[in-house]
Order: sequence, then C-alpha cells, then structure tokens
Amino acid sequence: MQVLHESEENKGAFYVEENGKRLAAMTYSMTPEKLLLIDHTEVDDSLRGKNVGYQLLHKLVEYARAEKIKVIPLCPFAKATFEKKGAEFADVLRS
Repeated sequence: MQVLHESEENKGAFYVEENGKRLAAMTYSMTPEKLLLIDHTEVDDSLRGKNVGYQLLHKLVEYARAEKIKVIPLCPFAKATFEKKGAEFADVLRS
C-alpha cells in the first residue's frame, strides 16, 4: 500500500488511494511558525484493521523529520498514537 502526499499553500494530506478513490487520509495545516497541525484522520471501513492510520502517521513523521518541522497532533487518533508510541516520534513532537 502506497501512502501519497499532497500539499498546497498551508494545507496538505497524506493519503491512500485506490482506483482514483481516496480511502484514507491524514490532513494537516501549517502555521507561519513552521508547525504542522494534524487536524483529521479518516480511514475507510474497507481498510480497518490494516494499520493504515499508523502508516499515514509514519509517513507524516518522516516528512516532518526531513523538513525539520515540529508536529502538534490535534486529531484524537494522531494524539493517541503519539502518546502510545512515545519515544518513536518524540523528536518531531512539539512539547
């Protein structure tokens, strides 16, 4: 499963698409201070139980590391995953 990324101005998403239909997405907004705010995660029922939400977050974290951006997880899924994974994502989490 390939996680894709799109961004335009101060908004973006990491997403999974199949046959032109978006089945999962983690959306974000960028602040002028170069903070990435994760605002929503949605996964289609057909992908439930396949760890897709985590895969989206993992790609977002890789992007944040490469761009030297700090992340603020506002969406409940992202926030819970950051708390659960702790040290794995701590380097990009804005404290």
